[in-house]
Formats: sequence, structure tokens, C-alpha cells
Amino acid sequence: MKKLSYLLILSGLVSAPVIAADSPHTVAGNIAFTTDYLFRGISQTQNGPALQGGFDYSHASGAYLGTWGSNVDWVSQGYKTNSSMEIDLYGGYKGSMGDVGYDVGLITYFYPGDQISGANDPDTTEVYLGASWKFLSAKYSHAVSKRFVGWGTSVGNRDTKGSYYLEVNATYPLDGGWSLIGHLGYQDVKDNDDASYTDWKIGVSKDIGYGTVTLAYTDTDVDYGKAGPATAYTWGTEKVADGRAVLSFSKSF
Repeated sequence: MKKLSYLLILSGLVSAPVIAADSPHTVAGNIAFTTDYLFRGISQTQNGPALQGGFDYSHASGAYLGTWGSNVDWVSQGYKTNSSMEIDLYGGYKGSMGDVGYDVGLITYFYPGDQISGANDPDTTEVYLGASWKFLSAKYSHAVSKRFVGWGTSVGNRDTKGSYYLEVNATYPLDGGWSLIGHLGYQDVKDNDDASYTDWKIGVSKDIGYGTVTLAYTDTDVDYGKAGPATAYTWGTEKVADGRAVLSFSKSF
């Protein structure tokens, strides 16, 4: 119940001060339920459902700040005890020139809990640069923290600062509130080939008036036939990088 209450508050369901219509300040909230929380093609909930929410502040100048949260189910497996949440904090600047948009910022993925002695720190900070054109977008994210979500190098468990993610996305609008969605990404974990992979997604979304329903199929090229990748992306007894269909409902306000 505490987790649910936190996410409802986080997503702006608790009343906030009204902002005048002519104000340069904007506050928006969002909430979502999904059958599986996938981050770059990897299940963060061990193939289980997630309740998620957040809010964003933006200024007419293009500056913005935001936070977002979700339940997760992997940090407690060797990184932190009493940890079942992800909280993201981010900020940046975005703008556009005609049909071309740009976005530059910084994000921290924070996993509350008690750090296990001697374990790698899963908390991660990245800088990112994005660009968009009509229904297409691309983004480059670069890890500047000591570790990227707790990964070490394949030899010596050294720092993985400098890991990066490159992605291309498409959201093509159709009639009747429908959209086609597509995604292709590559995650490079520094000096760790077993943890590096390509992911992709294809699906449809439908605006149903009081929210958006999305159904998508996601997969990766993680090879479960090889010992390294199989170990890297099998958490407990769950394969978290194989193909799966995910259904979600989201609402922004």
C-alpha cells in the first residue's frame, strides 16, 4: 500500500497548486500499468507487472525537470537489501527548429535500499542527447557514474563508466487515434560483451479518450545458447531478455 500511495502521489493524483493559463510554467503528471516493465528490452520485474507514475515540470524557455518511479524486482538479488523500487530524477533542455527537435539532459536511476557490503552499486547516472523529426526520433545515452546498473567488466569486475545506449524510435500516427510504434536499440556495457546486446520492438497504440493502450512485442539478440549471455540475463530462474508481448495502459494529465 505504501508503494501504491507513493506512485499515486508521484504521478500527480494528489492535488497541486493551479498554474495560471498564461504562466511560463507547466506541470504534468502520468500514471501507467504494464504487464511487464521493460528497460531497453530487459525485464526489470522478472516478467511481472508494474505500476508506474511520475510528473514533469517544464518552463517556456525549454528547461525541464522530472521524476518517475516503478516497482522493480532485480536490485535485491545481490546489490541492495530492502530494495523494490526505481526512482528516476532527470532534467535538461529541449527545443525545436521547424520539424527538427533536440533534447539534452542528465538522468539518475536510483534504487532505494541498503547497499550490500562489497556489492557493485546499481545506481546509475547518464547524460543524453536526443533529436527528432516528425514521427522519428533518436537518442544517445552515456553512463557517467562508476557503474552502469551494477555491471562490472567481464574480466576483473572493473568500472563500466562509459557504457552507452543508442536508439532509434518511430511513432507513426494513423486514423482513429491509432499509432504504429517501432524501436531499435543497442546497449554497450563497457568491456563486457556478454552483457551487451541489441533490442527491438514493434507494436500499436490506441488513444481511447481517457488514456492510451499499447500492445507491443519486444525481443533482444541475447543468445541463451551461450553460457555468458545466459548467465548475464537469467535472474533467479527467469529469462529476462527473451521475446515477449507487453500490454500497457497509460494516462497523462
